Amino acid sequence: MLEILSKEHDEARQGEAFTAGAGEQRSYARHFYIESYGCAMNFADSEVVASILMETGFGPVKGPEQADLILVNTCSIREKAEQTVRKRLTEFRQFKKKKPELMVGVLGCMAERLKNKLLEEEKLVDLVVGPDAYRSLPALVKEVEGGQKAVNVLLSREETYSDISPVRLQSNGVSGFVSIMRGCNNMCSFCVVPFTRGRERSRDANSIVAESRQLFEDGIRDITLLGQNVDSYYYFDEQLDKAISFASLLKMVAGISPLLRVRFSTSHPKDITDEVLEVMAAHENICKYIHLPIQSGNNRILQLMNRTYTREWYMAKVNRIREILPGCGISSDIIAGFCTETEEDHQDTLRMMESSQYDFSYMYFYSERPGTLAARRYEDDVPEAVKKRRLQEIVDLQGKLSRESNLRDLGNIYEVLIEGESKKSDQEWMGRSSQNKVIVFPKEQFQLKKGDYVKVEVTHFTQATLLGKVKVIEA
Repeated sequence: MLEILSKEHDEARQGEAFTAGAGEQRSYARHFYIESYGCAMNFADSEVVASILMETGFGPVKGPEQADLILVNTCSIREKAEQTVRKRLTEFRQFKKKKPELMVGVLGCMAERLKNKLLEEEKLVDLVVGPDAYRSLPALVKEVEGGQKAVNVLLSREETYSDISPVRLQSNGVSGFVSIMRGCNNMCSFCVVPFTRGRERSRDANSIVAESRQLFEDGIRDITLLGQNVDSYYYFDEQLDKAISFASLLKMVAGISPLLRVRFSTSHPKDITDEVLEVMAAHENICKYIHLPIQSGNNRILQLMNRTYTREWYMAKVNRIREILPGCGISSDIIAGFCTETEEDHQDTLRMMESSQYDFSYMYFYSERPGTLAARRYEDDVPEAVKKRRLQEIVDLQGKLSRESNLRDLGNIYEVLIEGESKKSDQEWMGRSSQNKVIVFPKEQFQLKKGDYVKVEVTHFTQATLLGKVKVIEA
C-alpha cells in the first residue's frame, strides 16, 4: 500500500518487543518473546497473545536469546514494514542454529498473504498465525513440537477476544490500549487491511467498559479505544434491548472516572458524527484530538482510492469539528503519488492541507500492495522520483503547519498527564495535552509523579515538542 519517507514520532508504530512487567513474580518452564510492528492494533493484539501464552505455561522474557518461542507480530501496510520483518526473521534463524528446538512464528497481517513463502520457500518460520486465530496458538505450538509446520490464518466474522484480559507487558504504567472492534468494511483501493483482518465486528460494550475500568483501577490514566474505523462501532445489547453506538460507548467509558482520559483511533471522515463530537465536548476527560485521514485532496484521486467522500465533504467535516470543539487537535494520513496522480492533483492535496491546518500528519508515498483493488485495477504509473519529490513537498508544508500550530500554543496553559521522565533529562517530566501534543517541563521543587495531572504553561517549542513550566498543581 504505502512507503514511508517521513512521519511524526509515534511509538505505537515502531517495532518493539514485549518485556516482563516489574511486578511479575511467577516462574515459568518455557518462555516467549514478541516483537510487534505496525499500528497500535498490532500492539494490542500482542497483549492478547501474551495472555493466551501465559495461561498455557509460557512466561515473557526481555530478549530473543532467552526464549523458547519467538513471535513477530507483522504489518503488511507498507513494503518497508515487510522488509523489516523479513530481516528480523533471518536474524532469528541464526538463533536456531545454536538452539535447534527454538520455535519461530509469524503473527498478524503478513500471515495469510505470505504463509507459504515464509514456511516452505524461505523456511524462515515454524508457525504462521492470522489475526483471528490466536486462540489456536497452544495447539499450533504442540504441532511444531511434534516436528510439524503449523498454520492457521482463517478469518472470522465473530472473533473479538472480548473474554481475554490482555497482559500489559510493555505499559508505561499510565497509558493503555483497549480494542473495541476488529476488521474493516471500507474497501479503500490501496489498503490491504480488509483482506488481512476481515470484516468489521464490534466487541461487547460491557466487556470494553469492564476492561477499561480494570485498567483504571490498576493505575492507568490514559486509554485509547482502538479500531480500524471506530466511528462504525455498533453493538446491540440484548439485555438492555438497545443498540450502542460509538458515541454511547465513549460516554460509558468516560463515565468510569473524571481522572481517566479517553482517546480513540482511527476515525473515517464519512462516519464521524455530530453526536460523537457533542459527547467529546460534554466530557472534559475525552481528549480533544481526532485523527482524520484525508489521503488525497483531489476528488478524482479520492474516487480511485474508493474513499467515498469528496474534498468538499471532508472540509465541511473539519469545519464542523472546529465549530463544536474549538481548539481540537487534528492530524491526518496523506499519500503522495497514487496511481495517475498529476501535478495539479498533488497541488489539490497541498491546498487541502493548508485549509485543514493539521497539527501533524503521517505522510507516505504510494507503493503497490499485492492483492489490493488498486493493484488489480490501476497501473502504478507515477515515477518513484516524482513520488519522493511530492512527498517532500508535503513533509515541508506539514513542517510549516506544525510550527504555526505550536506558535499558537505559546502562552497557553494545558492540563498535562505525566507519563514519565523526559528522554533527555531525569530532571524533566514529559506528558501529553488533551490535544495529543508532547509537553516537556522541569521537575523543579514540585513533588510530582507519573500519573499526576498538572497545569503547564507553554513557553517555547522544538520541532516536535512543546516546552513549558508548571503553573498550577491540581489537588
